Amino acid sequence: MKILIINGPNLNLLGTRETSIYGNTFFEDYYQKLKETYKNVELEFFQSNVEGEIINKLHETGFTHDGIILNAGGYTHTSVAIADAVLAINTPVIEVHITNIFAREGYRHTSFIAPACKGSIAGFGLQGYKLAIESFLSEENF
Repeated sequence: MKILIINGPNLNLLGTRETSIYGNTFFEDYYQKLKETYKNVELEFFQSNVEGEIINKLHETGFTHDGIILNAGGYTHTSVAIADAVLAINTPVIEVHITNIFAREGYRHTSFIAPACKGSIAGFGLQGYKLAIESFLSEENF
């Protein structure tokens, strides 16, 4: 199984950015733990602060991977273009958010991306990525 994790804007600062909200774990460290845990999964990781680069990566991998985990960060609430890119590909996408977006500011309650995705996971911290991987694996073995 081949799964790509895409992180959007400001997620490159995990571990140092607003640690009271996002925790103090660097994503790269967490990603290494995921790779150790899921040795039978070909995991890849991509991060960009640029909307067009995220769209390009969806186009590039959206026909060759078994699953994509997308944390679009702030683009979640603004990007029709990323939602359209998810709709345009064959690979199923699971939207992940570290925080519970529905318990935060009102503008964060709307996701333009969620309707285009297979499902959404929010509020479980970094564990949301693991839950998304487990979802893809359980379907493969169902």
